[in-house]
Amino acid sequence: MESSDINQTVQKTKLIGLVAGPLVFTVLLFSLGSWVPEKIVPVVATGTWMVIWWVTEAMPLAVTALLPMILFPLLSVATPKEASAPYGDSVVFLFMGGFMLALGIEKYHLHQRIALNLIRLTGTSGNGIILGFMLSTALISMWISNTATAIMMLPIANSVTLLLARELGREDDPRFHKFATGLMLAIAYAASIGGMATIIGTPPNVVMVGFMKRFYNLDVSFTGWMMVGIPVMILTLASCYLIITRILFRNNLPAIEGSDAIIRNKLKEIGVMSREEKMVLVVFAFTCFFWIFRQYINSAWFGRNVLDDTTIAMAGGLAMFLMPLDLRKTKFLLIWEDMRNLPWGILLLFGGGLCLAEGMEKSGLVQMMGDTISAQGSIPLLTLIFLLTFLSMAFTELMSNVALVTIFVPVVFGIADGFHINPIWLAMPVTFAASCAFMMPISTPPNAVLFASGYIRIKDMIRTGLLLNIASLAIITLLSMTLMRWVFA
Repeated sequence: MESSDINQTVQKTKLIGLVAGPLVFTVLLFSLGSWVPEKIVPVVATGTWMVIWWVTEAMPLAVTALLPMILFPLLSVATPKEASAPYGDSVVFLFMGGFMLALGIEKYHLHQRIALNLIRLTGTSGNGIILGFMLSTALISMWISNTATAIMMLPIANSVTLLLARELGREDDPRFHKFATGLMLAIAYAASIGGMATIIGTPPNVVMVGFMKRFYNLDVSFTGWMMVGIPVMILTLASCYLIITRILFRNNLPAIEGSDAIIRNKLKEIGVMSREEKMVLVVFAFTCFFWIFRQYINSAWFGRNVLDDTTIAMAGGLAMFLMPLDLRKTKFLLIWEDMRNLPWGILLLFGGGLCLAEGMEKSGLVQMMGDTISAQGSIPLLTLIFLLTFLSMAFTELMSNVALVTIFVPVVFGIADGFHINPIWLAMPVTFAASCAFMMPISTPPNAVLFASGYIRIKDMIRTGLLLNIASLAIITLLSMTLMRWVFA
């Protein structure tokens, strides 16, 4: 299909969604009352409108997220104050602080230096280069946007593939195609996999943590998340590496002459570590230290919960504005103009998701869904985790992972309550699965970015993504039944 045909199809889908959203909302509002309790009707109608606009992308995700703030007061679901409060929730500021740290890291190219040095360490054979790109991409994606990480890694990967093409002397060499395809897929997937490891690694994680706080007043600590997230990330990365280099795209390339020189030259272009980079690194290291040891510091130093992850994130972000480069000229690491690059839309999206979830909970919709499912009979925990993780993994191929978690996690909470199960045992695997959009270029921005390199064919992404999805489903289910239940007992 030509790109013009694809654009026309996309525009038609958006137009259909634009009309269908309010139309379906109106129909549900006036017809659903005979099927469900009256107080649930406006929440279902609003949620359906949001889902239609999110799936068809008729409106920007953040714009759609504003609907509950407007509709809930009009439909007597919440007061204006109650409807607007979730948009200023502490979890919104947790991610805002994380974004501010990421702005500093990106502004002074610290992430690029880390990536290049990691690639140097893993060797210059075909598989060594792929491993280096995967590790550096995943490590950086733990802290900054997976899209930004993928965009940063693409030109470096392109340089290496062009070098290989010159060395082999012919671009139709099957080894070249296997290496280039494997490398681009590895970067795309590692950008998504890395985000699983930390709360701020990807928006769905923050949404779930915010829901846990709103629904159950339970704090999911940065350390607790990483104790499960890092093993999930490592095992999924290992599966990805094996699938690409040992099963589907075995390139059998020895050390690629000149690739080390490319990395060295890029490091030379960056130069020695600047004062600004060192200052960013200090702020970032201190923030991570307090995130990881927060619970110990609270108990040992204060004897009460003084620090939480949001406070630490915002303190780290504020420190970026307070670290002086030149006091006489009042120059600091970050200036307010840098905040134009902060993804404000994601923060609105969080707020809208929290508002919708609160409406679902207060109206009794979540409880009703949980009771309906639990009334079907006893379902083993393993089966529940497997089925819910599978559903999340399937849906994330078709829609935004943030929108998916926003809609699906409250339903999962209802199921957990119905079966009297710890809600995090079901919500966490569902959230991990939302990051497993591996099969289609449109599934997630890193896939689209690397697909644009021209080295990946649709069928290659589908078959690789399918195998990786199967491996991820097994890994998430296994760790959810063991490690996660131990950490969040």
